[in-house]
Amino acid sequence: MADQNLTCTDCGQQFTFTESEQEFYQSKGFSTPGRCPDCRAARKAARNSGSSYGGGSSYGGERQMYPAVCAQCGKNTEVPFQPRGDRPVYCSDCFRTQQGSGSSYGSRSGGSRSGGRY
Repeated sequence: MADQNLTCTDCGQQFTFTESEQEFYQSKGFSTPGRCPDCRAARKAARNSGSSYGGGSSYGGERQMYPAVCAQCGKNTEVPFQPRGDRPVYCSDCFRTQQGSGSSYGSRSGGSRSGGRY
């Protein structure tokens, strides 16, 4: 295993993911980090201070909503994520219908974030 040069998804700077860090992450079942150490520390500090990071707080605070058009019924709606265009977006009624029909499109199975698929 050799050191890896990675690019931070937040600031765009390159950082080194050392061999010892890789071994530690692997032993804990963590996936490769997407953020540099500074951005990880800033995100952790923001989370621990109770403030929101990059939008609404997951602890009952205001949530940033984005406009979208439902892929099923065409109704204008708002969703709590930035639509990317590569997946359908549904209004809350159509989303419930999709979930109730057994469709697993858009859901993630396994519940583990260590699979490296994200």
